[in-house]
Parts: sequence; structure tokens; C-alpha cells
Amino acid sequence: MKVMPKKKKPDKSSDVNIFQILTETAEKEKKKRREELLAPLGIKEFFVEGKITIDKRTCKGLECKLCIKACPTNALFWKSGEVGITEDLCIYCGSCILNCIVDDCIKIMRKRQNGQTERFSKPKDFVTLQHGICARKRFERINDVFPKPETYLEKYKSK
Repeated sequence: MKVMPKKKKPDKSSDVNIFQILTETAEKEKKKRREELLAPLGIKEFFVEGKITIDKRTCKGLECKLCIKACPTNALFWKSGEVGITEDLCIYCGSCILNCIVDDCIKIMRKRQNGQTERFSKPKDFVTLQHGICARKRFERINDVFPKPETYLEKYKSK
């Protein structure tokens, strides 16, 4: 009886996932292109990623075009009877939503540096979100300026 040699199992560390490499390369190219487009505008990016959509059924773009006028990066533009979006230029600031005359027409989903995801489509939602962020920042500043009760009591303990 002839003994067959055992086949070597392929080394998993040497496996190459071409799809992962292609995805990473595409993301790097997209970020590089975005930086090149936004650099002349001098705009600081606050969000890691995001998405903007416009509901063409509810959009009254032909009548107002307010979102196009409000966009600081010209990411929104007029094209053949509807509002178009250049995703690479959008910084997800929300100015288009604040100026839109129709609720739930423009929807923005954005992700902050700390991983927090924000979604809004109405001016009220956007203002509430911004108010919450500013309130947190004010509270943090106040905590830095005023002493905590424990430190105050230790400082003015009966002498």
C-alpha cells in the first residue's frame, strides 16, 4: 500500500484579500481627492464621514433653490430640473437643511471624530442638536472656571 504525502495547509498569514486592498485604495483616493477639492476653500472638516440625500419627490427646488444658495462649498447645484449633489464637496454642515422650505426633503447623516453619529432632516432637529453640543461645551468651560464643592470646602475649612 502506497502512502500519500500529506498536503501542506496554506499559510493564512500569506493570504491576500484583494477586495479589502481595493476598498482601502479607493477610500484613500477618495479622501485625497476630497482634500484637494476642499483645500482652496480653506474649510475645516469636522466629520469623519457622512451622507446627504435629497428626496426628489418633495423637493421644491425649481421654486426656491435656497439650499443651493446656502451651501458654502457649492456641493449642491442645479441640474436638468432638479438639485444635484457633489458628494466630494459636501462637508455635512447642515446649512442646506436650515434654508430648505420643506421638512424631510434633505437628509444628512454624519459621523464625528469620537464615533458619534448624527442624523437630521428638519431645521428643528438641527438646531436642537447644535444647542445640545454648545450646552455641553459651556458646561465643560464652567467646570474648569469654578471650583468643585469639595475643593472649596477644603480651602475654607475652619482654621
